[in-house]
Amino acid sequence: MAFTALAAGVSGLQSFTEGVGVIADNITNVNTVGYKETRSRFSTLVTETAALSSYSPGGVRAYSDTLVSKQGLLQPSSSATDLSIDGAGFFVVRNGSSATDTSGELLYTRAGSFSQDADGYYVNTAGNYLLGWPTDTSGNITGNQNDTSALQPININNLNGIGDATSTAQLRVNLNSDTPLNTTYNTTTPGDMAAANAAGTTSPADFETNITVYDSQGRDHVLNIGATKTGTNTWNYEMYFDDPTAVTATNGMVAYGQLKFNTDGSINLDGTATGSTMFDSTGAPVTFPGGTLNFNYSSAGGTAVDPGAIAFNFGTNGGNGTGFVQSATSSALLSSNADGAAFGSVNGVSIGNDGVVTALFSNGLTLPVYKLPVAVFQNPDGLGRRQGNAFGASDLSGPVSLQKAGDAGAGKISPNSLEQSTVDLASEFAELIKVQRAFSASSRIITTSDQILQELTRI
Repeated sequence: MAFTALAAGVSGLQSFTEGVGVIADNITNVNTVGYKETRSRFSTLVTETAALSSYSPGGVRAYSDTLVSKQGLLQPSSSATDLSIDGAGFFVVRNGSSATDTSGELLYTRAGSFSQDADGYYVNTAGNYLLGWPTDTSGNITGNQNDTSALQPININNLNGIGDATSTAQLRVNLNSDTPLNTTYNTTTPGDMAAANAAGTTSPADFETNITVYDSQGRDHVLNIGATKTGTNTWNYEMYFDDPTAVTATNGMVAYGQLKFNTDGSINLDGTATGSTMFDSTGAPVTFPGGTLNFNYSSAGGTAVDPGAIAFNFGTNGGNGTGFVQSATSSALLSSNADGAAFGSVNGVSIGNDGVVTALFSNGLTLPVYKLPVAVFQNPDGLGRRQGNAFGASDLSGPVSLQKAGDAGAGKISPNSLEQSTVDLASEFAELIKVQRAFSASSRIITTSDQILQELTRI
């Protein structure tokens, strides 16, 4: 019996020593961002005996549980890249030797104190790379949401000087219905306006305006739109670049056609032969309305860019004052709107509650470039602990599910804040006293058992 009591005391020393280690970890990480408290749990070891009149001591075994799902206090921060998650879920990071090292393990963390490394990638204090989905210019993800291989390390420094080509253009133009018919304009072979622009002579256009468009490298170009009244409620128009050498089209003309107006002055865009039309520089018809005009920028000067592809919005069929209209007032460009831009240098970054990472440029423009996923698990408390206050998936946690912030049980991203440690220092000190007393008591068991064994050896 004395030997079994001795073994029980030893198990107590081992278990309570482990308990002190758990408390020590908690206390030393009281100021660690996103740290999750670990608690010691103790379980009895029972040695069964056949006789009811005797008792066989077993001892105690220690277990440790990390309360991963426990939410910490969110504390405001002045850094735009200090992030926390309000609710369930984790940031997705990778612990590779470099940002391009895809062999590193995917890890999950609540420690959202991110800053840029020497190469411009965002890492937390453990050196783990923050991952996100690439997005289009509207902030929508471009890949499979649950495909972890689609995640990329976030770096906005490589956006310096990028350009976004114009893809849509909208115009509101009034054409004066009292304009006399132009009998000199060649309606059979359009191009007089573009030719006059290229030659620097007087244009035959009754009305001329322009908009600015951008190519894929962010270079800006002036696109002229000229119109001449050629019939009853009918105007011929041409689209031509102010610099005719900017495109591979005769005199820079990329489109032409006719604008037909209804008797109430609204534009006729019914898509039939009697309605308004558009043709490209080769004479091929462009679906109108809703079609995209395709043309080629010139590579003269050693600069090659993507072909132009712009969808022009001239209004709605029979629309009330939208797009092109005809009325008995002076011809004028009422408004225009074309997308595309030449972005300057990156000035900073902004991250929204939806996880969209937006690059801020020196010229005041913004561009969404990534979206942060929120990783959720069926049993987050079953995640395996890793270095750097991170966790790895395990059989107990279940597989990872990547969600958009705020969707399907995932928490929202809280920018300019950090999640504090969940350690309660007062509770840890109280627990430390309890464990120390239990350790002392276990040592007394060993001392007493030793005395009993000494008496036995004297018999």
